[in-house]
Amino acid sequence: MPIRRERLPPLDTDALTEAQRRAAAELVAGPRGGVIGPFVPLLRSPELMEHAQRMGEYLRYRSAIGTRLSELVILLIARFWSQQVEWAIHAPIAADVGIAADTITAIAAGRRPTTLTDDETLVYDFCFELNVNQDISDSTFDRALARFGEQGVVDLLGINGYYTLLAMVMNGARTAPAESTSTPLPLLPARTWFAT
Repeated sequence: MPIRRERLPPLDTDALTEAQRRAAAELVAGPRGGVIGPFVPLLRSPELMEHAQRMGEYLRYRSAIGTRLSELVILLIARFWSQQVEWAIHAPIAADVGIAADTITAIAAGRRPTTLTDDETLVYDFCFELNVNQDISDSTFDRALARFGEQGVVDLLGINGYYTLLAMVMNGARTAPAESTSTPLPLLPARTWFAT
């Protein structure tokens, strides 16, 4: 496989504009601690990066569905978009917050996990329908509403959308993944989702 050139690599700190410096400093001071992953290409648009990182900080760290289920959604979106950076960052985090190793392995392989808890099954079905069918059935939506409430459902939609945005940015920019303890995602046919 040919090496793919990173289109928007890290910027030289001496060449940053004042707006980029402010945006980078805000990111460094927050829980991420640095300009990493999607924020490398997003720094080219500092106002967009500032808004994106604030939204992501809420969705990743404080969403109404909790960290474990948020991390499951992130893995599903990373697999759907074959996004290596998201996977490299979040597969170890997902394991640390209680997503079963067999679940992570199945998602990486493009298979529906057989080790999902009831909450994880609901989140999986919700994400599958939203991303593949581009809609959510009444029964799945109503189950999610009963379990997570309106704020939880909106946050679940938001996590799907936010991490899709990041996946699109990094795929378009060909952002290189950092060192990770996770195994890289295997290549799958385009737009494969793990229905079976």
